[in-house]
Amino acid sequence: MSNRTGIRPGGRSARVQESVHQAVRELTAEVGRTQVTVPMIAARAGVTPSTIYRRWGDLPELLADVAMERLRPDSGPPDTGSIATDLHAWAEQFFEEMTSEPGKAMVRDVIASAAGDGVQASCSAFTREHIQTMLERAASRGEAAPDMDTVMDRFVAPIMYRNLFQSEPMSVERARALIQSCLDDSD
Repeated sequence: MSNRTGIRPGGRSARVQESVHQAVRELTAEVGRTQVTVPMIAARAGVTPSTIYRRWGDLPELLADVAMERLRPDSGPPDTGSIATDLHAWAEQFFEEMTSEPGKAMVRDVIASAAGDGVQASCSAFTREHIQTMLERAASRGEAAPDMDTVMDRFVAPIMYRNLFQSEPMSVERARALIQSCLDDSD
């Protein structure tokens, strides 16, 4: 993304970012993603279009930045006491978020970003961090658990592929079976 490193987390920069992000969220809810323009966002946020272009470069970069903010987890996955219930609870939430219309739109925005691998790698890192947290808890409890690649390849990847390339959504039952297959092979 075009966000400069070293921008102070508070002050004017933070206020501009928040007002622009808020404008994007409001406008996409009101008129839809495809109708939103930089001048519309700037007017709603109370900034000039040049502020947006200087900070984000273009509309796809801004949409990706807003999507990344929403995709970034607020907290780690809950500790339910076992890897099986941890993974099932996390998998259900992940499935619901990623297969919802807002979730699919956010993923498309991230993929459409010219920032490419950097933004996409961050999305993957959020997911991997949650999985790693659950795997570390399982290890500390002495539980058998699947490895990271198994969960990513057997659960996350099929959901993301279906979201991006197929019109027919995956069923909740299929998603549950996928996460269970990860657990079954870890015994």
